Amino acid sequence: MAGVEAGKEEEATAVRITGKSHVKPGKLIGRKECQLVTFDLPYLAFYYNQKLLFYKNDGGGEFEDKVEKLKEGLRVVLEEFYQLGGKLGKDDDGVLRVDYDDDMDGVEVVEAVAEGITVDELTGDDGTSSFKELIPFNGVLNLEGLHRPLLSIQLTKLKDGVAMGCAFNHAVLDGTSTWHFMSSWAQICNGTSSSVVVPPFLDRTTARNTRVKLDLSPVVSCNGDDATKQGQPAPQMREKLFRFSEAAVDKIKSRVNSTPPPSDGSKPFSTFQSLAVHIWRHVSQARNLKPEDYTVFTVFADCRKRVDPPMPDSYFGNLIQAIFTATAAGLLLENPPSFGASVIQKAIESHDAKAIDERNKAWEAAPKIFQFKDAGVNCVAVGSSPRFKVYEVDFGWGKPVGVRSGSNNRFDGMVYLYQGKSGGRSIDVEITMEAQAMEKLEKDKEFLMEV
Repeated sequence: MAGVEAGKEEEATAVRITGKSHVKPGKLIGRKECQLVTFDLPYLAFYYNQKLLFYKNDGGGEFEDKVEKLKEGLRVVLEEFYQLGGKLGKDDDGVLRVDYDDDMDGVEVVEAVAEGITVDELTGDDGTSSFKELIPFNGVLNLEGLHRPLLSIQLTKLKDGVAMGCAFNHAVLDGTSTWHFMSSWAQICNGTSSSVVVPPFLDRTTARNTRVKLDLSPVVSCNGDDATKQGQPAPQMREKLFRFSEAAVDKIKSRVNSTPPPSDGSKPFSTFQSLAVHIWRHVSQARNLKPEDYTVFTVFADCRKRVDPPMPDSYFGNLIQAIFTATAAGLLLENPPSFGASVIQKAIESHDAKAIDERNKAWEAAPKIFQFKDAGVNCVAVGSSPRFKVYEVDFGWGKPVGVRSGSNNRFDGMVYLYQGKSGGRSIDVEITMEAQAMEKLEKDKEFLMEV
């Protein structure tokens, strides 16, 4: 009997694919080619960037009506964001680019049904395994965009709502461009505008125009876990969402700013720097690092206003760079939080146009495809941003009940920051860590701001 019950339960939460189609721009665009630049290329060995938004059934008609409305809006938004309907390609010199042609398939749209899953079940704070089947392209490398769509969207009918799982090719766009696309699409669907209000700025070569030919053979062979390759079992990872209210965020910020570091020229610490050091310290504590162990902090920073000349917010592509800094765990934990905040602040502030240019030149001289293990020892790596207005993405049937990242691009120490569901200055923090350390972190009352 137990087996039958378990089978029924599995069936109730199963996701069944009911259809697959492709959506192209609503007008002919012609042949377009856009070279990928130094800011894009390092991410070829990352996986597709996955986002999941889920909505309650508050108007908007039946599921089928919503799907049709979303496809109609997609046709319009792709007239400007047509690169997402293309494929990766190479020119005669082997330099990678985005190719678009009217006879290409366009964006993949998958329709699915999971009538046994409720929206509330997806709003829990634990890992991504519960919604893995709601997002396409699990474990698919960005390099596969040579023969796969650059954007795949799965629309799943839930018991009481809709899940929208999106997989974006990260070699083609970063978070700023992703949410520019999503908000433009939503505005068209909800009737706020009939066309894209702020068109994407599509000429990447204005930010960098060095032609880099890559040897892609290591990418194909490099994506296995080193530990697994050496016959050791890979450590078990866990993911969890921690929600920091506006009051908690303000308290963290004032606490970090209450003990300024000794005359090292630091300015008051921002909300990001304060929350970042809070996470870095408590994650390091949960890992039981020895005082002499090094720990690396990495942030994927938007460089649109850092480059010279500055690029518009609407620049479409990757205009991010990883900013690394490191210190000994003993220094980080034995000093007041302002010490670590100052280390982070200095790294971020020194990453100006000159530093970006030097990093690009060094990379172009010896191109290296990033892998997760390159993030650094005992690392905390921060992606996404609470500045992205993810809860404003309303397609005409209300704001999302939740926004999460999928299971791609997760490793020990990866952190995604989101605007908090409760609004204001609240921030949601998604963390992936080794299971043992996560167990300590989720019981750490100081980290949770319960003290």
